[in-house]
Amino acid sequence: MALTAITGARVFDGEKSVGVQTVVIDGGRIARVGGDVPAGSEIVDGSGATLLPGLIDAHVHSAPGSLALALRFGVTTELEMQGMNTRENRGAVTDDDTVADVRSAGFAITPPGGHPSELMPEGFRPKWDLPPVMPLMPFSTTPEEAAAYVPQLLARGSDFIKFMIDDGSVEGHPGLPSLDRATVNAGVAEAKKYGALTVAHALTVDATRMAAEAGIDGLTHVFMDQPHTAEIVDLIKDAGMFVVPCISLNASMMGITAGELADDPRVASRLDSAWDRTLRSSYNRYPQGELTDVYDTVRALDAAGVDLLAGTDVSMAETFFGGLAHGASLHHELQYLVAAGLTPSRALRAATATAARRFRLGDRGRVAEGLRADLLLVDGDPTHTISDTLNTRAVWRRGTRLAD
Repeated sequence: MALTAITGARVFDGEKSVGVQTVVIDGGRIARVGGDVPAGSEIVDGSGATLLPGLIDAHVHSAPGSLALALRFGVTTELEMQGMNTRENRGAVTDDDTVADVRSAGFAITPPGGHPSELMPEGFRPKWDLPPVMPLMPFSTTPEEAAAYVPQLLARGSDFIKFMIDDGSVEGHPGLPSLDRATVNAGVAEAKKYGALTVAHALTVDATRMAAEAGIDGLTHVFMDQPHTAEIVDLIKDAGMFVVPCISLNASMMGITAGELADDPRVASRLDSAWDRTLRSSYNRYPQGELTDVYDTVRALDAAGVDLLAGTDVSMAETFFGGLAHGASLHHELQYLVAAGLTPSRALRAATATAARRFRLGDRGRVAEGLRADLLLVDGDPTHTISDTLNTRAVWRRGTRLAD
């Protein structure tokens, strides 16, 4: 296989800008960063563009066609926080360079009737083809049940263990069945025996505190029920947790649509009518929320040195999951992170190197010798203007360039 040399592009390596460098791809790997162009290479002229690691959306729920849609936007890896793409089901995805790669929690530990059941309209059934192996449904109401499900989930191909800590108050369903402290503690303790990564869905300060005190590794949301305090920020920091703020989801919960994003021709050209309608809708379940409070919380977490990861909570092309679309919304999330106060480079890090490191994906997330050639080439310079991430010139997944 001929080498590919991307020349003349500024390189953001996942951590920082390293100037104009030649990046050489050999098969599915990055062979070299810097130096001369090897003889016989296929040359891709990157003049006027920036080369980034392929983006990582650290909070998704897959749907039919969603992995292909994500890759069209340069999202080369999606981290599924509830869904079908466990290790035993994703063999075809792993070998298909026309779709984003994926890692999955399988299904989260939650009580019967707990979140996310309240989000589904009565009688709704997702239009999914059933996978070869149905994921385990780890409904738990006691510490013993939660602990017993952890090794089963891992054996069935879950890449990390997720806990739903949600009483329904943000979604307009107060009193929703929710995991109690003892059950969360027992499940997390069991996961630690296996060295498994743990994450928690938590939309309130109280749920966040429970997750931190249980020793969970990461939060897949930032709370939205009240402003932050120094106490809760310190608790998250001292616990060594990472946070996936999902500001785009919080905005949607507050009734804010992504209509402006849908109007952007760089987005509209890549979406079908169902995803366009979805972007122009919203969850609208917590209209009393204040987006400025969320911004302030994210800024405080960043200032405290908490690892922030870029994620969206995008799921299906349905208006009741509105304001979100695979691929497109990760770019929106980067814009939200900058609006909250992060520098563009810190936002890009949240979607590349930091996400890879915290989810133990040591083979990606950076432009570095020996790593997967998951790459995104964009016109302009997103380290100065974050919306330039949407100026897609080329996408590579494992060194294979996505057809235009």
